[in-house]
Amino acid sequence: MKRLGPWSPAAWLGRTSLRTRLLCLSVALVAVGLLGTGLLVTTALHGYLQDRVDDRLALTGEISARLSPPPGTGTPPSVRAVGVLGDTTVTYVDEAGAARRTFDASTAPSGGGPDLPRLDRAAVLGHGGRPFTVSARDGEHDWRVVAVAQPAKAVPPDLAESGGSVVVATSMEEVDRTITKTRNLSLTAGVALLAVLGVAGWFAVRSGLRPLTRIEETATAITSGDYSHRVPRPAAAHTEVGRLTTCINQMLDRIDTAFRARTEAEARTRRFFADASHELRTPLVGIKGYTDLHRMGATPTREDVDRTMTRIAAESERLTRLVEEMFLLARLDEDTVAAQSGPDTARAPALALDLAPMDLRTLAADALRDVRALDRTRPVTLTGPGGGKPASAPAHADEARLRQVVTNLIGNAVTHTPSGTPLRIGVGTVGPHAVLEVADQGPGLTDSERAHVFDRFYRTDDSRTRATGGSGLGLSIAHALVTAHAGRVTLDTAPGRGCTFRILLPLPDDPARARPADRPT
Repeated sequence: MKRLGPWSPAAWLGRTSLRTRLLCLSVALVAVGLLGTGLLVTTALHGYLQDRVDDRLALTGEISARLSPPPGTGTPPSVRAVGVLGDTTVTYVDEAGAARRTFDASTAPSGGGPDLPRLDRAAVLGHGGRPFTVSARDGEHDWRVVAVAQPAKAVPPDLAESGGSVVVATSMEEVDRTITKTRNLSLTAGVALLAVLGVAGWFAVRSGLRPLTRIEETATAITSGDYSHRVPRPAAAHTEVGRLTTCINQMLDRIDTAFRARTEAEARTRRFFADASHELRTPLVGIKGYTDLHRMGATPTREDVDRTMTRIAAESERLTRLVEEMFLLARLDEDTVAAQSGPDTARAPALALDLAPMDLRTLAADALRDVRALDRTRPVTLTGPGGGKPASAPAHADEARLRQVVTNLIGNAVTHTPSGTPLRIGVGTVGPHAVLEVADQGPGLTDSERAHVFDRFYRTDDSRTRATGGSGLGLSIAHALVTAHAGRVTLDTAPGRGCTFRILLPLPDDPARARPADRPT
């Protein structure tokens, strides 16, 4: 394969900027257009002037051939009458082509006159009265010549025996001068026009490519880490540059969102591992502590051994429950990621739900009994959503998983409200949703606490040693399980107004149940 030299046009263009290439291409196209126009104009003008000369030559030749030449060497009357452009000579020749009499214009012919070929009778008749071009004797310019055979009655006496012809020649010097002047004027005007267009084109191309410069600046800013930088929108958004700017900004928005999501995910992951490590370490430390006490002989009696084993069993149960909750959340997360990745990554769900027709009133009645079993001093009522009478709430769901959700909500209400605080369990339908809600009259939550209540390992009480603190995974599991049912969980709370957790599931005949629900705020 032939390699391009460092100074070849293609290599030079490859090293220049787009602005320079566009400007060079535009100037080159204009130059070619001007050159072609100049050639066309000069060629047309030359043909037009030559045709006028030929017309006058033909007329002069016809007149000169019909008239007898005057004596002397002055300008013939035919030439004075027609007024042929430029210098003109009239030559009378015999049948063999020898010149017998020559008449010049008022001045000596330029360039020494035409260098005429030998024009005998046959050559004259061969030209048929059509003009032809010959050079001047000194070769400076051309002459146009027409040769016409004279009729017998017009032949002068000295040519009567041989039958003569008349040759009329006109210098093309004036025509060539006019063409040269026109060509020079066109070239000068063209060069000046190219210079003006080059300067104007530079500013025009620079202005037209300014959006690309802004895109370059934006890309540089993003490379340096400023993902919030955007390309300024041009005034004409419907143009190619405007549409390109819109697409790039949309792409940058997605990239910025993706980076923010990744940063948040990394922060959540670090926080998750820190929280999980702490939660797992607490029961493990307890188990290790009690086993060390037993190994050191600190449990001499049977009662001490039984008490130690009871504490170890409690911590083991707590550890088992925590691991199972984390494993459940991991499987739910796996299903959520697969659903967001689209149908191309469809696979069997990690957590299979046993969906079947059911009524949320069953869960509500069981929750009522659970509250009474947990705290007999706590007033609890069964109502409809927001109050009124309870009503049917049909749903297509996994009853065991929803029972786990309701148990978490009931346990959360009982644990985080003072003993004797009234609870209300509501069940029924609201619009296209089956609703089950758990409401308490406790201290409520602030806006900042409400924003993180469904986060994993989040607890409004930062103390990790409090026995009622829990693991902080119950509400996260409740949210994830309801979301897996294409439903959502909402929280209505304010300081001093208690908390109302509301589960909303699509009714069985509602097509919206096939869409994933948004995370509540």
